[in-house]
Amino acid sequence: MSRFTHASIVGAVIDIPAGLVASQNRSNGAAGRAFVAELPQRAADFLDLWSLRLNGPSMYGNCSLVLPVLRTDGTRAALKLQYLDEETAGEPIALRTWAGDGAVELLEYDDETGTLLLEHLDASRALTHEPDSRAATVVIARLLARLTAVSAPPDLRQNLGTLAAAMLERVPAALPHLPDAADRHLIEDCAAAVREVATEPGDRLLHWDLHYDNVLRSPRYDDVLRNPRYDDPLPADREPWLAIDPKPLSGDPGFDLFPALHNRFDPDEIRWRFDAMTDVIGLDRPRARAWTLGRVLQNALWAIEDDSPPAPPHLEVARRLRG
Repeated sequence: MSRFTHASIVGAVIDIPAGLVASQNRSNGAAGRAFVAELPQRAADFLDLWSLRLNGPSMYGNCSLVLPVLRTDGTRAALKLQYLDEETAGEPIALRTWAGDGAVELLEYDDETGTLLLEHLDASRALTHEPDSRAATVVIARLLARLTAVSAPPDLRQNLGTLAAAMLERVPAALPHLPDAADRHLIEDCAAAVREVATEPGDRLLHWDLHYDNVLRSPRYDDVLRNPRYDDPLPADREPWLAIDPKPLSGDPGFDLFPALHNRFDPDEIRWRFDAMTDVIGLDRPRARAWTLGRVLQNALWAIEDDSPPAPPHLEVARRLRG
């Protein structure tokens, strides 16, 4: 018997943004279109199951629809309906492990569909809007220091050792697709750097995608600042900025630096950001450099296998760190 006995809210207007439709069609084809078609019913099911009320317009990422909602006690939350794949399946594992320490808090989760109910954060105040890029980089570094201090749980499926080995196997077939000799040499150097560290891939819980748009402001933190008598105090070590949307894997924290280097891209800031993050997190700089070049390699392979050239900012990160 289905756990959903009725769907009384199916008539509610649930906006499915055209951008989500396009990204699912592009990335997942027929399966993505089926996911989009199911979203109104899935939303209705979970609004009923978790006794939620819609509380604002839809938001979306490449693989998810996010609905602002109210719980029965009037507190705000976010209902995340996502396309379930190998990457998104690990999200609740990571969020449960971090338990709100540096990351958004997981309130409810459904294993079958991958649907999550998350703590409300201020989507209008992403770290990407912080005008001082160096201050934003330090925020990322402090979050990574906290998040990667945790051992990866044993039920996390993806690990950096397996990923690195698979990357290195794909390099010989990919190189001939790079017409520029300098680019080929650069990608060969990235692969050589990965070979040096591949036998010690690490065992920390990595976010894998901590760029500036994946860090949002915590309204609860601001409530504490505004109201000394606020009756729901935060733990002393909670940050005003919190990470969202992990694509977690087990590995070396150096593999987590790359998103903050190529997002808000500024070639003259690459070395400063890298040095600042390795200092704050306390990383061995040569190892962190090797794993960052590994991220360049990973993205280059994805691009080549998609019949596209590697992104120039990604290659520039490698050039600035290689020498």
